[in-house]
This record gives sequence, C-alpha cells and structure tokens, in this order.
Amino acid sequence: MAEHSVTMERTLRKLLSEKKYATLRDILVTMNPADIAAIFDELEEDRLPLLFRLLPKELAADTFVEMEPDAQELLIRGFSDSELKEVINELFVDDAVDIVEEMPANVVRRILSQADPEMRKSINEILRYPENSAGSIMTTEYVSLRPKMTIEEAITRIRRTGFDKETIYTCYVTKDRTLVGVVTVKDLLLAEDDEATIETIMIPNVISVNTHDDQEEVAQMFSKYNFLALPVVDTEQRLVGIITFDDAMDVMEEEATEDIEKMAAIIPSEKPYMSMTPFEIWKKRIPWLMLLMVSATFTGMIISHFEDKLANLVILTAFIPMLMDTAGNSGSQASVTVIRGLSLNELEFGDIFSIIWKEIRVAVLCGLALAGACFLKIYLIDGLLLKSFTGLPAGINMFLVIGVICLTLAVTVLFAKIVGCVLPLVAKKLGFDPAVMASPFITTIVDALSLLVYFALASAFLPI
Repeated sequence: MAEHSVTMERTLRKLLSEKKYATLRDILVTMNPADIAAIFDELEEDRLPLLFRLLPKELAADTFVEMEPDAQELLIRGFSDSELKEVINELFVDDAVDIVEEMPANVVRRILSQADPEMRKSINEILRYPENSAGSIMTTEYVSLRPKMTIEEAITRIRRTGFDKETIYTCYVTKDRTLVGVVTVKDLLLAEDDEATIETIMIPNVISVNTHDDQEEVAQMFSKYNFLALPVVDTEQRLVGIITFDDAMDVMEEEATEDIEKMAAIIPSEKPYMSMTPFEIWKKRIPWLMLLMVSATFTGMIISHFEDKLANLVILTAFIPMLMDTAGNSGSQASVTVIRGLSLNELEFGDIFSIIWKEIRVAVLCGLALAGACFLKIYLIDGLLLKSFTGLPAGINMFLVIGVICLTLAVTVLFAKIVGCVLPLVAKKLGFDPAVMASPFITTIVDALSLLVYFALASAFLPI
C-alpha cells in the first residue's frame, strides 16, 4: 500500500509539472478521499491549492475532512469566500466541528461566517458541550421518523431527506423529540405491509448515551453492541444527535495513542509526530523526564546508605542492574495488564483483592522460574567460567551469595507484581488516569524496593 502511494504521488507530480490537468482530474476522481488526502499531505504547499481545485465539489469536501489540520488551514487561507462556502456546506456537522476545533480563532471566524445559518447553529450547539463528551463528537444530521408513520411514508421521507444525513441505515423514532424506538432500512424494505405503522416494527427500549457521557465509554459501546450508530439524548431523553461508527473509531485511536504516550511518560499531543517541531516534542517529554530523574535519586540514596556493606562484598554490586531491571519489568507487566483491563471495563476497584491474589500466584511462579534460571546462570557463567567469586571474605561462600541474589529476585518480583497491579487501581479510584501509573513511574518505585530488599537480605544472611 505504501509503495502504491509513493508511485501515485510521483505520477501526480509528473502530470502536474507537465500541466496535464485533465489527466490529473481523471485520476483523482477514481481515488478514495483518504488516499487523496494522504498524497496531498506529502506535496509542496504551493501545489496543494491547484490540485485541490481540480476535485469535484463532493470529493473535495470529503478529501478536505481527511487532511491534516495544517494543510486544511493552508487551503482555507487560500480559498475565496465562495470556495470556502462550498466546502463548508458540503461537510457533515461533526466533521465541520472537528475542523473548527483545530483552527486558530481568526480562521474559525471566517469558517462560521461562510457557513449557512443552520450549519452555523449546529456547530455552535456542539461546541458548547464539554471536551471529550458524547455531545462533542455527535452529529445532528440523522433520520427521524414518527411512530404513526406508515412504512411507505417513512421510505418516502428517507428518500426526500436522507441525502444530507450522516447515515440513513439506522433511523430513530421520536415522539415530541423524545426517543421511543429505532428501526433500520432493512426492516422497512422487508416489511410485508406498506401500510403498517412504524411503531409496529420498531425496536423500543433503545440503548442510548447522554450528551455528557465520556467519549471513551461511548466508543466502547460500539465494540460491545456492534452498533453502526448510537443515539445521543439529553437529560429529558430528547434525541439531540447521533454518533457514528467512524467517529467512535477515531475516539478509540485517540484514546489508545494518549494511553501509550502517558505510559511512556510523555504528555499527550494531538499533533502528528512529523508536524511537531523539536521544541514542541521537548516540551512534551521533559516534564516527566525531570520528575523521574529526581525520583530516581532515591535509589542513589539507598546505595549510598549501604556503601560500607558493598565495600565489604563488592561482588554484590554486579547484580544490582539485573535485580532492578527484572523488578521493573515484572511491575510493568502487571500494570499494563491491569490498565488495559480498566480501559476495557473488564476490571474495577472492587476486584482489587482478587487481582492481588492472582498476581501473587503469578509472582510465585515467575519468581521461582527466574530464581532457578538465575542460579544456573550465576553458578555456571559468573562462578565457573568468569571466576567472579574468587577471593570472597572469610565465612562467605559462593552458594550463600548466590542464594541471597536468587531469594532477592523472587521477593522483588512478588513486590513488583503487587505494586504494579495496585497502583493503577488506586489511581482510577482517586479519579486519575491509570496510564500515568505505567512503566516509568512504577519502575522507579520497584527499583527502590528491589534495592531495599537486596540489602536487607544481604545484611541478614551475609556477615558484612
């Protein structure tokens, strides 16, 4: 697919340089808007307006929606008022809202000034809803039917009004704007009696969401119920809009990206990586790096506190990185598993004791396996091959040191698993994003724990 895009881009560049605009148009009209937008985003800015103007009106609007915000802004600034009006009025309301949210204030004013009154009213209504709420991602363009309509009347209404709707497959039945049922076009077409009323074939008790529900929870409902669209109602159960599957997919992608960035200790950004300057990337990364650097000084303090004991048995120092890394990895495994379960609503805070008990059993199995492998590795490689244990102080033998290391490994894995599963649950309970408690943060905590366990066991079992 990538090779095809590169080839198409080269073809368009060549045709553009040769000024074969008719051929260019013939090629573009055969392409999907998303593919056109992907190619446009790679072109030089000075060529973009010309190519865009070659597109038919509907294709131009669909392509405009798929383009990156920087390219959209460039085109808007170059549009005449009539061109901007054509594009904006071809958009669905939710797409227009997405564009408005990405643009600077002066561009937004120009967009709203060129939108027709009905479009402008719908955009302003959606913009009033809280960010990341169901209301902020819905569209007001849906098919509404009345319960007493006959099937024939309903089909006629869909034909007359469906052209400007986001989707016509799922139709919503309302009475005085209150949502009372849902019916599909399939139900209408397959009905045996055209004179039957909508209320006789509709599905009552419709699953819906409130305008203020969180968009991530709404997106998960699409996965759970396999919806193509989901109605949005206000506090009085009046239908105010719908959310379509493509918008839910966008939310899922945004939320997954945000979680990944938080788990990597990066402040989330809505801009694509290639659109960000090094300074912008620096601003997103440096706060967490600073915090983690400062928090990592605790490990240094622990090592300094036990400096005398390390001086008496220097061989212990060689195994500190292995113990810390294994503990950090163990904690990260547990935290990522729990965070994912929380995001999918598979886990909740009430499951905390069941989760801890399960992770303890997992930790015992992992700890025993790791301790066994660690014993063989240290004995065969460090002991016999590298002769690392020669010259040990009196009263200390190789097997005693190896035993302390392996025991430390098993205990730290246990502690790391418990910390890794508990912190995300506690964060969720306190209203924080569990993703913040992922790898970097948990690794810092379990690093300190592994050192404390290591030196405590070494002090207890070794005469140092």
